[in-house]
Amino acid sequence: MSVNVNRSVSDQFYRYKMPRLIAKVEGKGNGIKTVIVNMVDIAKALNRPPTYPTKFFGCELGAQTQFDTKNDRYIVNGSHEANKLQDMLDGFIRRFVLCPECDNPETDLHINPKKQTIGISCKACGYRGMLDTRHKLCTFVLKNPPESDTGSVKKEKEKKNRKKDQESSNGGDTGNNEIDAPDVVQDGDDDDDDWAEETTEEAQRRRMEEISSHAKNLTLSDDLDKTLEERVNLFYNFVKQKKDSGTIGSADKEILVEAERLDVKAMGPLILSELLFDENIRDQIKMYKRHFLRFCHDKKAQKYLLGGFECVVKLHQAQLLPHITILLKDMYDADLLAEDVILAWAEKVSKKYVSKELAKEIHAKAAPFVKWLKEAEEESEGSEQEEDVENVEVVYSSSAHKLKMETVKPEELDKEDYDIDIDAI
Repeated sequence: MSVNVNRSVSDQFYRYKMPRLIAKVEGKGNGIKTVIVNMVDIAKALNRPPTYPTKFFGCELGAQTQFDTKNDRYIVNGSHEANKLQDMLDGFIRRFVLCPECDNPETDLHINPKKQTIGISCKACGYRGMLDTRHKLCTFVLKNPPESDTGSVKKEKEKKNRKKDQESSNGGDTGNNEIDAPDVVQDGDDDDDDWAEETTEEAQRRRMEEISSHAKNLTLSDDLDKTLEERVNLFYNFVKQKKDSGTIGSADKEILVEAERLDVKAMGPLILSELLFDENIRDQIKMYKRHFLRFCHDKKAQKYLLGGFECVVKLHQAQLLPHITILLKDMYDADLLAEDVILAWAEKVSKKYVSKELAKEIHAKAAPFVKWLKEAEEESEGSEQEEDVENVEVVYSSSAHKLKMETVKPEELDKEDYDIDIDAI
């Protein structure tokens, strides 16, 4: 029985199918293990090596894995139900198969061991970007790239050798009209190998695209060698250019791609808020919602958005400070900020973006909204605060128009009770 590759799609005519996972438990006691019987077929449907989802299971379950590629046996130590592994496979597909742009599974991974990066490209929409490499599986992927990557150099050499053999078979004699034509290699991969020697307009256009692509790759390598601060400023200038040229409205996808290229995606909302928000922030939240949503699926990015919001309030205190509660609710309703992120932010006062005094005032003005959040959802009470994975933050300086790095310690906010009807906003 087959299931949709993207199981969040309920359409029975969805074209991308994979076999339902079949698990078989073998052994007893300490030697018990689960064999994924049809892992090869599943992996083929996903266009990924069967070792990847198997290793993903091991990472998620904290279990050792075994690969017997000769006999197509892929094993996870311990006893695990097929339904549980099927649900876990959905997580692998979301992270390592589906296109971040269009959710299409027709994607390829591109491994750069030297830069320790994993790229993903979509054949459906043309998306190209970088994967988040913080998952444990990424270490395995970087050490074990797909065969398509490891075999590309070998394949190119084989093509050149075939071409050389063809030229040799001509014997260099072009003056004899009776000479037999050389044999043509019947290989679909060689259909456009020699396009660089053509002189048609189409061939010239393709050559320019190839050169442009190569130049972009060189730029990518150079930029990733820069410091975090330099890369953030490159991204700032990129967004500013889009704004100044009047193309910012339709540039949300380009902006995301550039942030991924520079490996500063989490900080994107900080830069966007600095450049796109002013005293008319309520209208601008609606206007640029799509731009922020491309970044704000990540909670760390939402924390940077709150930092950028504080910077905007600093620049327009008279207009915005009295309306902190309304503005936070606008961002919450637009799905730019999650409840747990707001509650974690509300527990601390930080001077990394604004002065200590202003930060306290912003938090005090936000207290009615925070209180409403806590009372609206019982399960939000006692939720764990999200800890920063880094103590280095990017801070915008309005005087220098530069981003600098600071390491700061947050301070606790004195809590007070406020009464306001949030539902009436």
